[in-house]
Amino acid sequence: MKKISIAFLILVISLLSGCSALEGAQNTLTYATEVTEFANEATAFAKDTPALARQAVSDKEAATELEASLQVMKTNIEEFNELEPPEIAADLHQQVVTQNENALKGIDLYLNNIKDGTLDPAVLENNEAFKSLGEIKNIVDQIRDLVGQ
Repeated sequence: MKKISIAFLILVISLLSGCSALEGAQNTLTYATEVTEFANEATAFAKDTPALARQAVSDKEAATELEASLQVMKTNIEEFNELEPPEIAADLHQQVVTQNENALKGIDLYLNNIKDGTLDPAVLENNEAFKSLGEIKNIVDQIRDLVGQ
């Protein structure tokens, strides 16, 4: 009877540890998917928004569209920053978060300018939002390599 109990205990422990490993793999896969989506959004934003921002200086409709785009990207950044990365990608995730913080400062600068009605073309040229979000793709590529995506 003891042998059966021990065998059963070993089976239960191995099943539980297997579930944990499976859950860890699933979390890593989910994280990799979210990183990829964020990288695509950030890349598109960094590519498309500067032209829209230049147009927004003299076009109220473009300014409204720019404001909406900035708000969406700000939300995406904040959601990404809250992700729990797998341990293997923690350092690279922090690098993205750092770039995101720079981008948020630039986005807030734009939003304040739009709100004040003084969207200055000089602000557009030196904005960190586009530079920071453009640099994220390289870090995200490293994360995807690490987690096997």
